[in-house]
Amino acid sequence: MAELKRTPLLSEHLQLKAKIVPFAGWEMPVSYPAGIIAEHKAVRAAAGLFDIGHMGLIKLEGANALALINQLATNDASRLAPGQGQYSVLCNEAGGTIDDILVYRLPMFYLIIANASNTDKVLAYLKSAAGSVQVGLYENYCMISVQGPQAKALTAKILNAPLDDLKHNHTLWWRDIIISRTGYTGEDGFEFIVAKKEAAALWQAFINKGVQPCGLGARDTLRLEAGLPLYGHEYDEKSSPLDAGYQWAVKFEKGTFVGKKALMSGRTKTLVGLEFEGRTIPRQGTTVFSASDSGICGEITSGTFSPTFNKPLALAYLTRPESKIFVELRGNRQLGHVVDKAFYKRVK
Repeated sequence: MAELKRTPLLSEHLQLKAKIVPFAGWEMPVSYPAGIIAEHKAVRAAAGLFDIGHMGLIKLEGANALALINQLATNDASRLAPGQGQYSVLCNEAGGTIDDILVYRLPMFYLIIANASNTDKVLAYLKSAAGSVQVGLYENYCMISVQGPQAKALTAKILNAPLDDLKHNHTLWWRDIIISRTGYTGEDGFEFIVAKKEAAALWQAFINKGVQPCGLGARDTLRLEAGLPLYGHEYDEKSSPLDAGYQWAVKFEKGTFVGKKALMSGRTKTLVGLEFEGRTIPRQGTTVFSASDSGICGEITSGTFSPTFNKPLALAYLTRPESKIFVELRGNRQLGHVVDKAFYKRVK
């Protein structure tokens, strides 16, 4: 078994008595002594601090970097202004998802943020088509994030950074830190691409202001409430961005790209939100049945007990339209209602 990787913040997590678990080849905090529910509620009410140093940072340089990205990814990177980012998807020829990514156009190069579980795969894929483009890990840097309604005020104060004009999906190169405003919890969020040797000091600056550290557990409940897909759950090499509801990130008009022909056939299933009666949580892989005729109509991709809504919620792929469904859990039939997959929507 390969040795687990560590972010520069592992010692900080241990000092905070975090529960450390293996995740995507890394040693990562799943929760802290306050617990997942407290961490979740801190992000919804104030702010939470996340170590996302396991995410893949991939740098693309050269005159043909833009052409390479547009050849492989579904969105149109030619629309990016300097300092702007966009959500995109790398598809295989069948339209399935290799990874969902963020693409940033920085002053001297393009930066792709890949999921930790897919970094090696994405890096190899980019290199296989790179030609004259220089592709490699941005390996001396890592990421930290603060999420929540107080994220902007905290970031502006701690870094003394001018954030009033920093729009969503844009970046600010502030001193030696790249600040992006993206978010993955349903709240306003700021990500910091920081030199690894400086990561602990930045992390501690937020901890010293009383910001709640948050682990993978809260990250998952928060993103699920916001209806955001996670690779290995809503995305895989048999599920397309159209299936997941991200047709806005597929720009057919830009020209040829990998997977375009297959994607033009449309979706094969639809990602929906499910609210359940009762208290039992439906987990990934649970079969979904139609309440009208008891026929199989889909499968759960993610499920949790929502700290915000105090009920079980799930994301599921359905192969036909339904309004009411049921699942069988522990020998009992549990009724669910099909709803908008974005259960939580913050007031902007």
